[in-house]
Amino acid sequence: MKIQTLMVQGTTSDAGKSTVVAALCRLLQREAVRVVPMKPQNMALNSAVTSDGGEIGRAQALQAQAAGLAPHTDMNPVLIKPSSDTGAQIIVHGKVRADMDARDYDQYKTVAMSAVLESYARLQQQYDAIVVEGAGSPAEVNLRARDIANMGFAEAVDCPVILVADIDRGGVFAHFIGTLECLSESERARIVGFVINRFRGDISLLEPGLDWLEEKTGKPVLAVLPYLHGLMLDAEDAIQVKQNTTGKFRIIVPAIPRIANHTDFDALRAHPDVDLQFIGPDHPIPAADLIILPGSKNTRDDLAFLQQRGWQQVLEKHLRYGGKVIGICGGYQMLGQVVSDPHGVEGRAGDSDGLGLLDITTELTQEKRLQQVQGTCAFGDNLTAKVEGYEIHMGITYASSDTLPAFVIANGAAIEEEGSRSPDDQILGTYIHGLFDHPDACHSLLRWAGLQSDVKVDLNSLREQSINRVADACLPLLQALQAM
Repeated sequence: MKIQTLMVQGTTSDAGKSTVVAALCRLLQREAVRVVPMKPQNMALNSAVTSDGGEIGRAQALQAQAAGLAPHTDMNPVLIKPSSDTGAQIIVHGKVRADMDARDYDQYKTVAMSAVLESYARLQQQYDAIVVEGAGSPAEVNLRARDIANMGFAEAVDCPVILVADIDRGGVFAHFIGTLECLSESERARIVGFVINRFRGDISLLEPGLDWLEEKTGKPVLAVLPYLHGLMLDAEDAIQVKQNTTGKFRIIVPAIPRIANHTDFDALRAHPDVDLQFIGPDHPIPAADLIILPGSKNTRDDLAFLQQRGWQQVLEKHLRYGGKVIGICGGYQMLGQVVSDPHGVEGRAGDSDGLGLLDITTELTQEKRLQQVQGTCAFGDNLTAKVEGYEIHMGITYASSDTLPAFVIANGAAIEEEGSRSPDDQILGTYIHGLFDHPDACHSLLRWAGLQSDVKVDLNSLREQSINRVADACLPLLQALQAM
């Protein structure tokens, strides 16, 4: 089978769809095939800024890297960013369209599908192969009407589908059979085979089950993929709580309900001298060298969450004993005196008292700022240390003359100061996501926070190594597809 458009769907969320798509993109790119990833609809709070000035899911940016491409909004034409349990910001072709509840969005899907098919048509004209990622599971029968994320898309463009299941969570055969039972006859027919992900153990003990599955369904098991430890790949949404290292320098991050872009901490998770911990609402808050307040999709509600759970007192004690604090995006806004939302951007108009740790005030605005940034650090003993990242926020922050800049950013021919530091240099706030990704910035920030280490973590190099590892593991899958 020559891959022109192939869709990768999963029996569950987190079955491994994103990783399989990235692996196939890298394998085809190695063969000099002009390949592009696509996810019609993504629901995630981890996002990236694209080359055309829009916003897409973080996993699609990783898949673009695997394909050797710059991220583009056509790779993820519809992005849903939940702001509450029932409401979300709807982003189409990289730009905010509206805030909707689940019922309103269900009706909006016909419009969203038009946008998806527009993007697909453009990608068809530019690339030889399109590897498409589904969302969640195609077996969600309550979402079948107006589906744009799974079989609704596959049927609309008439493409084959492979179905991935995670054996590590158990019940893999039931997942496959149950999914097929929930599909229509035409949908079942377009599934060309199964992929079992995250297998560890003796393959001979699995083979009777593979034979049974193939006989039961008439469909082949295309590949059994191994469980790969230590991968450094951007998570689509769920917090990556597993720490790759357990160093002595402790960093804690509150796991706020609407945490956004927690991929900001991947470089810290990989640092051999760092012990990074996400602290949930029911966990005791340990002493730390550095506390980082993360980005948020609902700054005022997450600010109230922190205040209700005693983080105000924790931060004040931490600073009294000489600790350092960093706030990123929404976390930066929380550090100030007031967060004002006059237009109800986050669902309800009004003002909230901030943590009062930086002399700044923030007003949430209706226009979202999306921008890739480059610059240098404005602190420490290496003012030439590079920082690279991106801004995604709805709000303007005003700093008093007492604050110091955090970074110096090149904006075309202009040079701008970005972020704020407290006069005593214990607190740093910034709108830059990915600020730890560049090895120089990560090294300078950790030295500023008190870690004396010569280690530099190159996150992009670690990503490349991980992409190549999953690609090598998926080579039998590509060969099976090409042989069909």
